[in-house]
Amino acid sequence: MLYVVPTPIGNLEDMTFRAINVLKQVDLILAEDTRTSGILLKHFEIQTPMMSHHKFNEHQTVEQMSERMLAGETMALISDAGTPAISDPGFMLVRACVEKGVKVQCLPGATAFVPALVDSGLPNDRFCFEGFLPVKKGRQTKLKNLSEEERTMIFYESPFRLVKTLAQFVQYFGAGRKASVSREISKFYETTQRGSLSELVDFFTKNPPKGEIVIVIEGRK
Repeated sequence: MLYVVPTPIGNLEDMTFRAINVLKQVDLILAEDTRTSGILLKHFEIQTPMMSHHKFNEHQTVEQMSERMLAGETMALISDAGTPAISDPGFMLVRACVEKGVKVQCLPGATAFVPALVDSGLPNDRFCFEGFLPVKKGRQTKLKNLSEEERTMIFYESPFRLVKTLAQFVQYFGAGRKASVSREISKFYETTQRGSLSELVDFFTKNPPKGEIVIVIEGRK
């Protein structure tokens, strides 16, 4: 069996009792970065062995791990923060387990885009999660297609590319389109800045951001 276990995106108190119990009971924890996850496991006194499973080796390890689970082992998959497979490694392993008949169970837990969406004040009855945009190839085509999107849109972005990305949103979506930028969700310095896209460009040009970024943009009316 494979458990997909969300981990805190900021505050360690966001870890669920169930997640702690699962990580203590499985045979092996597959971690995106064993050094980062080691801090989390030490905090909650979890002594289960860990093994690296990240985007650079998942192509090589997926087959072996799914076969081991098929043979009877129980494993948990975690990422550095949040829910695995959401802009993090995980999809390939889950797919391999499903194809082989290994039971998969994803625990509910921390995911950065949900609080950012709710906190934005924008419609959340219909939305699309786009994650990170392509850095180069296909980026403009993607933005052109999204300019017709009527649902609220959610993006992840690096603080170093935020102003450039917001400026591109102005170009494709219009300067007056409402949006919000949430940073450091669930951490001590968590903030959400709301306004039009042009206002957000001006604000973050004058106030360079730090930390993890979630951008929420209203859909085309």
